[in-house]
Amino acid sequence: MADLPPRRVDPRTIRADDLRYLLAVSGSRNRSAAAAALGVDASTVSRRIRALEQALGVPLVRQGPTGWELTDAGRAVAETARGIETAVDGAIRAVTGTAGDALRGNVRITSPDAFGTYFVAPALVRLRAAHPGLTVELLTATRELSVHQSGYDLAIAVGTPLGGRLVSEPISEYALGFYASAEYLADHGVPATVDDVRDHPIIWYVDSLLQVGQLDLDKHLPGVTPRFMSTNVFAQVEATLAGGGVGLLPAFVADRHPGLRRVLRREVDVRLGYSLAAHRDRVTDPVVRALRDAVIGEVRARRSELLPA
Repeated sequence: MADLPPRRVDPRTIRADDLRYLLAVSGSRNRSAAAAALGVDASTVSRRIRALEQALGVPLVRQGPTGWELTDAGRAVAETARGIETAVDGAIRAVTGTAGDALRGNVRITSPDAFGTYFVAPALVRLRAAHPGLTVELLTATRELSVHQSGYDLAIAVGTPLGGRLVSEPISEYALGFYASAEYLADHGVPATVDDVRDHPIIWYVDSLLQVGQLDLDKHLPGVTPRFMSTNVFAQVEATLAGGGVGLLPAFVADRHPGLRRVLRREVDVRLGYSLAAHRDRVTDPVVRALRDAVIGEVRARRSELLPA
């Protein structure tokens, strides 16, 4: 609550039920979804949030590019208000004698395209199977995370996310290597050295749009210039399969395609790392912990795909 400006707030003006509306918005980031979860109409959600903002004297939500986002003050208030959900669950247990499903609501995780598709998605499916009350959203984009970004409960990033208000931990390295289609190699020859690669079109990310410092090709292969570029790793794979040149591709993606052959395996073995991050005020949330455990469990079970021998 340290982010809230110093001012006097009359507790008699705050309705505890309005805090439930803020929690619903925190979980869904969508007014309609929050309304459905609460069994009210969308205008009621807006009205109750505005009433809470007026009582506290600070803005709690704002419109972001992917829906409603909580402000710093909104996140602080929502975190404190989670005790209300605990109390409701306790009341239900006292009456029914059952614990019910402790994990529910709407949660969002962001991840790079390929890792999100092949590792996060199956982890989320298994998490939902154990907790049907959860609605999960997976956003995929290859970008560098910073403390100023919001709109997610958990994030996967290449490298180490920036910012003191983000709590992060490394989850695994992954290997990248040079791949080409069998047809391309038959037509253009197999490069025997890294210097030979310079005679081939290299498939990689768009330099001018690169948002992750660790993906700067010059850091790993100085002097190698890409000739076919895309912001999407799956487009890079398809271009390589189509004979567009030699792609520097994640092994866990390229090895899924029998039509691709790895070249210069010993000479070129680039290693990058994935990290997992959450805002500091969210790391103790049971849903965030469950998301983290599900992703890490998936990685541990399939680490050989990320780092093939």
